[in-house]
Amino acid sequence: MKLTRREFSAGLAAGLAAPALMRSAWAQGATIKIGMCVPVTGPAAEQGLWAQNGAKLALAAVNKAGGVLGKQVELVIEDDQTTNPGIVLAFSKLAAQSDIVAFLGSIRSTQVQAMAPDVIKVGKPVMIGGTNPDLTHSGNPWLFRFRPNDNYSGRVIADFGVNTLGKKKWAIVHSTDAFGTAGGKALSEALTKLGAPPVLDQGYANQSQDFTPVVLAVKQSGADVLGTYFTFENDLGIFARQLRQLGVNIPWVGSPSVVAVSSTKLAGPALFNTYGVADFAEDSSDAAKAFGKAYRDAYKTAPDNQSAWPYDAITILSAAINKAGSTDPNKIRDAILATQKFAGAEGEYNFDKNGDGLHGYNVVKNDKGKIIYDKHIDFND
Repeated sequence: MKLTRREFSAGLAAGLAAPALMRSAWAQGATIKIGMCVPVTGPAAEQGLWAQNGAKLALAAVNKAGGVLGKQVELVIEDDQTTNPGIVLAFSKLAAQSDIVAFLGSIRSTQVQAMAPDVIKVGKPVMIGGTNPDLTHSGNPWLFRFRPNDNYSGRVIADFGVNTLGKKKWAIVHSTDAFGTAGGKALSEALTKLGAPPVLDQGYANQSQDFTPVVLAVKQSGADVLGTYFTFENDLGIFARQLRQLGVNIPWVGSPSVVAVSSTKLAGPALFNTYGVADFAEDSSDAAKAFGKAYRDAYKTAPDNQSAWPYDAITILSAAINKAGSTDPNKIRDAILATQKFAGAEGEYNFDKNGDGLHGYNVVKNDKGKIIYDKHIDFND
């Protein structure tokens, strides 16, 4: 379903046209509400469940500690259907509820890009996990990123592959959406600066069922190392299996999706001995270990970045509102940007003027299905 700007504006107007109800809600003052756009249906519904789990785990801790401004915090969820029109519709439904003070957006850059114009119109803080650098560098003051952007992932992949693995003939495979295009460009530029320009830069369409042409392009390129940016884990699983079936066994260093829990389940042995940059690595810090234990205790499974960034977003947002002493959007914004040296599950948050909280990545290895932490590479320039 496609939502027009007129329909969006109408939705906002409808939400604002019930002052009596609004006054009643504020008079009751029962909770502080945070909206969350997340896939409940669609190809990323499983990942959406992990995101909800991470947010709810943080919410439970916040409420146990006394809540926000003396009130309990409530999460209001809308299904983004894992599509761009879906997230625009989901955000419009949440934005029409005037007592929602802030929002969690998507982990997918293309969806954040779709909702960004409406985020500006609404004028309230939105926490995001999308890693396209442009999202926080295009003059939108209401987007706050809780994962490192792909300028950093590209540099870390290149640095590790060239300087640690000693490989210089790179094939890059990336989705052609906003995330993959930006990531592939960042990696290509980083490799070129290291004197190893890629021998192949190959795009693919999301939700492909056959990656044989892409795999053959990699095989025929003569590359001795592979760098990837996959948006959807099911695509990555198909690609990985076909890559091995066609006899390509070169070292592989990928974006965070290559080490996501769903990817390792889907691809199995096809991803053994691969490397990935991971914003969340359970053994990378005490805060990450504590989150990992709490998540395992609550949900009986391992967490990954799908659940770690919403956990940090709820935690930091709640602290910022308490620090601001108000739900005024500008005061919340200032408090988030003032957050420095905050130890989160994803890493140490030091927000810059653009709304980026993290500035480096962990390097991890898939050791027969177990994700092993190798090192952290941070850039502060």
